[in-house]
Amino acid sequence: MDNFIIISLILINFLVFYFYKRKKIKTFFLNLFFKSTIKSVELYEVDKIFAPNENTPKFKFPKEEVIVKNFFIDKSFKIAGQTTDYEAWILSCFAKLSKNIFEFGTCSGKTTTLFALNSPSDAKVFTITLKPDDVNNLFYNTSDTKVAVRNAINESIYNNFIFENMSIRNKINLIFQDSTKFDESKLINLIDLVFIDGGHNYSCVKSDSEKAFRMIKKNGIIFWHDYVEIKKSCKDVVRYINEISKYKKIFKIKNTSLCYFKNSEN
Repeated sequence: MDNFIIISLILINFLVFYFYKRKKIKTFFLNLFFKSTIKSVELYEVDKIFAPNENTPKFKFPKEEVIVKNFFIDKSFKIAGQTTDYEAWILSCFAKLSKNIFEFGTCSGKTTTLFALNSPSDAKVFTITLKPDDVNNLFYNTSDTKVAVRNAINESIYNNFIFENMSIRNKINLIFQDSTKFDESKLINLIDLVFIDGGHNYSCVKSDSEKAFRMIKKNGIIFWHDYVEIKKSCKDVVRYINEISKYKKIFKIKNTSLCYFKNSEN
């Protein structure tokens, strides 16, 4: 009887531990047994602005270029979507270098606001999203991951955004449209920074990415959010990026779910 109680307690503790640490456990075994298709790089390899300040060789202090305007959202507000604070900081740093920015997937407008806050005063920020009333007309293929389609619908609930009534609102061009039907012809080779974080179903990721490749200017950069191999809702994001990595130089930033492509082809 005593042995049964001890074994039961051990099992219960194991299950509780797994419940709270399951993401880290899955990631550990994934890294142990599977080699990612996309090469992971350190942040300083993405751009020289992230390298330590050369003027303080004894200490790894950051450069002024990576000091950004930022804000945090109380978890009790229950805002849908969102990048991590670390990812938001990285994107904000690149916004400082960008005159024209295009974002697929506005959601609450958090990242849009950070782009507008940190980009030059004469910058333009384009962001595209669905109107809540249009989600029933959302285009997707039968092969798309259903949970990704569901999440796209759940995150298209906003008709007001964080950047409303802010001083940077005039920098933002808000587009209400299904991104797969968006005509990007007027933005060909004009965009410095593209952030792809809209629908995570395959057809949408593919469409958004193909438009991004046409819009991005020489030396511009494209970011994809949610390259997470163990997350079902990100399955199509991973699938598409793995496919294009065969002929595009795609890299993943360590300790994030961000992948990126730097354009040197135009």
